[in-house]
Amino acid sequence: MKKLKIKTGDTVRVVAGDHKGSEGKVMTVNLEKNKAIVEGVNMVSKHEKPSAKNPQGGIVKKEAFIHVSNLSLIDSKSGETTRVGYEMRDGKKVRFSKKSNEVI
Repeated sequence: MKKLKIKTGDTVRVVAGDHKGSEGKVMTVNLEKNKAIVEGVNMVSKHEKPSAKNPQGGIVKKEAFIHVSNLSLIDSKSGETTRVGYEMRDGKKVRFSKKSNEVI
């Protein structure tokens, strides 16, 4: 199984594409397609038919997937983008920020 360095709940910045510079929290990650949905980024308009959930129907704004290669994790300490590393600490495998060397 593939392993991505960006996980649900992480705060990320878009580093490439139309939404470059936008920041948000990762809502979901799709491992098969290497894509993630980031809150408030890459909003698309979708036409929906009336249903029990949405009786009005009409045009709905929602987030679309962004490829993980266009996202970079934001370091909680410095507020800048950082790369992610894995290492063993106290017998457990942990993710850490390569800029601040702190556990994420």
